[in-house]
Amino acid sequence: MFALAADPDVAIAAPAADPEAPVEAGREDIQLTEVVVSSGYVASDKVDMATGLGLTPRETPQSVSVITAQRIRDQNLDTVADVIINAVGVSANEIDDVRNTFNARGFEITNYQVDGVPLAWSLAGDSGETIVDVALYDRIEIVRGATGLLTGAGDPSASVNLVRKHADSTQFQGYLNASVGSWNNRQVTVDLSSGLNSTGSLRGRVVAKYERGESYEDLYEDDISVFYGVFEADITPNTLLRVGASDQHNDPGSPTWGALPSWYSDGSRTDFARSTTTAADWTRWRTINKNYFANLIHGFSNGWTLIANYNRLENEQKTRLLYLSGTLDEDTGEGLVSYPYRSSGASEQDSVDIQLKGYFDWLGRKQDFVLGALYSQQEANTDSYAAVFAAPYPDAGSLYGWDGSYPEPEWSSTADTAVDLETEQQGLYGALHLSLAEPLRLIVGGRLADWERTGVNYGVDEDFGDDGVFIPYAGVLYDLSRSHRLYASYTEIFKPQNARTLEGEVLDPVVGKSYETGLKSTFLDEALQTSVALFRIEQDNLGQAIAGGIVAGTVMEQAYRAAEGTTSEGFELEVVGAVAPGWNLSIGFTQFTAEDAAGQDVSTDQPRRLLKIFSTHRFTGVLQGLTVGGGFNWQDEIDSGVSANPVTGEPERLEQGAYTLVNLMARYDVNERLSLQFNAHNLTDEKYYSQVGFYSQYRYGDPRNYSFGVNYRF
Repeated sequence: MFALAADPDVAIAAPAADPEAPVEAGREDIQLTEVVVSSGYVASDKVDMATGLGLTPRETPQSVSVITAQRIRDQNLDTVADVIINAVGVSANEIDDVRNTFNARGFEITNYQVDGVPLAWSLAGDSGETIVDVALYDRIEIVRGATGLLTGAGDPSASVNLVRKHADSTQFQGYLNASVGSWNNRQVTVDLSSGLNSTGSLRGRVVAKYERGESYEDLYEDDISVFYGVFEADITPNTLLRVGASDQHNDPGSPTWGALPSWYSDGSRTDFARSTTTAADWTRWRTINKNYFANLIHGFSNGWTLIANYNRLENEQKTRLLYLSGTLDEDTGEGLVSYPYRSSGASEQDSVDIQLKGYFDWLGRKQDFVLGALYSQQEANTDSYAAVFAAPYPDAGSLYGWDGSYPEPEWSSTADTAVDLETEQQGLYGALHLSLAEPLRLIVGGRLADWERTGVNYGVDEDFGDDGVFIPYAGVLYDLSRSHRLYASYTEIFKPQNARTLEGEVLDPVVGKSYETGLKSTFLDEALQTSVALFRIEQDNLGQAIAGGIVAGTVMEQAYRAAEGTTSEGFELEVVGAVAPGWNLSIGFTQFTAEDAAGQDVSTDQPRRLLKIFSTHRFTGVLQGLTVGGGFNWQDEIDSGVSANPVTGEPERLEQGAYTLVNLMARYDVNERLSLQFNAHNLTDEKYYSQVGFYSQYRYGDPRNYSFGVNYRF
């Protein structure tokens, strides 16, 4: 085993392993003789989220981006949302203070994994999933396009894999980090790992974080605590057992539910200060995210590996919220209607995933395979409590000078069942990685998937799903040279839907198809990597509302027809790695079009073009110890799609023009253990909308903000 470098930018080659010492199973065909720790922007680790074959990003015939631990540290990224927003080809809609949705290639991202095991998140992450702290994770991997081979049901956009920190050190090591920032934000993090016996066959790691702070929005404040622990044991030289748990509590006070009203009562547009809130001083949105897991990895003498994963997610949310809607008088700020809401909900998901990986000889070459099975069951329940009023909900009063003193209503003591759902998914999958000739490799695979959901969802009975859906996967890679690799792939994904026809028949699942071809290259002894990808994504069986159509036997249920849905086409470019010693660089550009069957633009709240650049340089000589960096995220215009002005009735879109967010950082290593770091986000104080059109409202993104941290490594 090995210890991490004191300087995270420096790679260390560990000495040859003691042949008598236990070997951690499941790594590099079991027999490790050398481990290299690299904390730059290039990730050469194998990823399982696309094929399950344990291929590196260069070996995977799809676009793969990895946000490494070094990148997370350099940009001072705190949450899952922070990381994904800075990834190539991904955009976000910030719905309110808790919920976020992510998008890629014209479609919402609905597929998430942790250590390769699929997760089920609540709607827009309303149980706090998107704001989980990344102190728990070593890196975040994103595969764009369809990933149905391993994730089953979902959209052909991308899949996000959260890779946990592991107990991979036999020596005591860790770090303590404390920081302060804008809006009175303060946080402290400790990350400790160590061997637990003399041979290092038992290892442990704990991570804890506490954060308190306020916001650019009036009234808002948050209280966050995070804990993560993992234990690893080399049961035999070829068998690794890993067990652990994590727990995060978010307790925001005066969070917004929804966003800001878009129109005055005369039909003109509103333009509030960014600090404006619609929350009350009694509103809360408490979320708890717990995760328990166990992994068993066993390497057989023939080189095959058996992996068994168990994962349990427990998410809870308790809310007391206030929603303001309508149009307000421009002079008085009055005219909005209030809707108080109280709920208590929980979801539990149990997942079991088993994989057998190995190789066999054919055509005189080593051929890799994987066989797997996954079973997942989620139960989600939400109870709501009605606000008790003697008359209809009172007016909200004036939004001008709003101080959150709107009175909290009395709540009914009787709960109404808002959500009571059970979702079950199972799948059998397999894939082959065939070496046909020296420069040519083929990947083929498929998944047989079942998906079923039953229960009640906000007053609507749900009982739909699909059995025996086959999802194919095919990819080919051709090495033009040692440094340049051409690839092409075809993948699918499906998504059951509960839309019904005029006759009452449930529509077939939406089927997503992803075609991709590209070139992946390496330079400077693989320190710098580039990829260029062309893609086309199709959605078939997409439900289209039938004008005036009502499902037979119902009073008001909208009827739908299946159509050849949406087509998205575009290209992506990524450059990542070290341009020179001490100089890390990440560049990503994406451009696409997305249209429905009639040729009309869809998903117009997603930017068609994205450019993201970030770079750091570590000085030597007189400035030894100093690292400076910076970059920007640019996106072109977005709008709310076809909508109408609620006052005039005329078609009118909510729009956000193209904008750029500039970020800077500087770090100074006082010595090999102590470092100081400064970060500035949105340096130019760009005023922009982080989402437009959700229920005809808009939300502002973060203004300029700063943070200063001190890090001490043991």
